[in-house]
Amino acid sequence: MRVIVRSVSELCITVGTLIVLFVVYVLFWTGVKADHTMSDQIHQLQNQWSRQTARPKAAPTPTAPAKPAAYKDGRPFAIMYIPRLGFTWNKPVLEDTDVSTLQKGLGHYAGTAQLGQVGNFAVAGHRRTYGNPFVDFPELRKGDAIVLTDGTTWFTYRIDKGPYKTVPTDIEVIDPVPRKSGYTASGRYLTLTTCDPEWGHSHRLIVWAHLDSTQPVEAGKPAALRR
Repeated sequence: MRVIVRSVSELCITVGTLIVLFVVYVLFWTGVKADHTMSDQIHQLQNQWSRQTARPKAAPTPTAPAKPAAYKDGRPFAIMYIPRLGFTWNKPVLEDTDVSTLQKGLGHYAGTAQLGQVGNFAVAGHRRTYGNPFVDFPELRKGDAIVLTDGTTWFTYRIDKGPYKTVPTDIEVIDPVPRKSGYTASGRYLTLTTCDPEWGHSHRLIVWAHLDSTQPVEAGKPAALRR
């Protein structure tokens, strides 16, 4: 009996230790790796942009931004800034929303509009784990700025609705004109999605925004990013 009790106790201790190590991995190590990976993605983009030859200097406008080249699966193509989440908050945006891509940053839903173009530019991100990019997603409010750059242009979107709670099967939220967003006509929209609750995925939180303004990077940072 003593041997059985001792064996069970040792097994419980071992299992408990493994659980603690797993929690540390999920809470800490994936975050450390993700932060490093996202910083590396941003660094790659900035190096790529600095090496590119001169682009046309004419500034795109909200009614006719220059059409970007096709995005490459799993590759970064833009950097997103959300001042409401902190003036140091910036994340790379990559093409696709598969598991491996979302471990490197935010993911653009393939098939939705490109950045600044007519339609719905839809982006997903983790709420928790892998750097917790959208952990403070519920703090977003109507009128908040969401700023992106593709290396040539700054795009400033303004939130119109959200956070809106729905279920994962509600794929209408990334339609070109999302029915529940309040939009009724074609436009240049942005949708952000993340999981809810923080440590679950039974629901989704959504915000919708419209393209408010654009300016060339040569003009400096947009007003929304100036302290």
